[in-house]
Amino acid sequence: MMKLYFIRHGKTQWNLEGRFQGAGGDSPLLPESYQQMVQVGRYLRGITFTHAYASPIKRARVTAQHVIRELHQKVPLTLMSRLEEFHLGRMEGQTFTSIQERFPAELDAFRNHPDRYTTTAIGGETFQQVIDRMTPAIQTIVANNPRPQDNVLIVGHGAALNAEINALLATPLADLRKRGGIRNTSVTVLETSDGQHFDLLDWNNTSFLTAAATPTDTI
Repeated sequence: MMKLYFIRHGKTQWNLEGRFQGAGGDSPLLPESYQQMVQVGRYLRGITFTHAYASPIKRARVTAQHVIRELHQKVPLTLMSRLEEFHLGRMEGQTFTSIQERFPAELDAFRNHPDRYTTTAIGGETFQQVIDRMTPAIQTIVANNPRPQDNVLIVGHGAALNAEINALLATPLADLRKRGGIRNTSVTVLETSDGQHFDLLDWNNTSFLTAAATPTDTI
């Protein structure tokens, strides 16, 4: 069966500061993130990839480019807007502390109860809307790489990848967050034979990273 290797982008300044970035925010990647991109690329170097796909947002695009460089393979890269991060409305650019003060119910739902998360007060996308735009992209990727031996890279964003990967695994909306968060430059692997049913092979793997995890690495 074909395998999909999902990578979250490298850590950014706003990740470090505890700020929501969303699709509209894009702070610089931290210097140490580039070393972690090297590490994930070296970890995956023994796998032959047919194609790579990434969100066009800079932090994901640059991460994809650096990881591909470390693979020492000629892997074509396609940017897909459907892979971009959640549109988070008024939360974008704001610290988690500020959001806790201004929109405590929305923040709690976003982190713990996806089925209750609404965007009336803040704008942006619900979990279901993100899944509905991302799933066709994944189905297109599978259709374009139809051989059982095909492996593809998909580089995106923590919140959106978390929602979509769990949705592909047929996780109920209320339970999307129960596997936990996704760390920067982590690898999660799914396999499929038809683009409709997916099995989880590896979740949030960071065994190849030398830096110790910190709370701001994971969303």
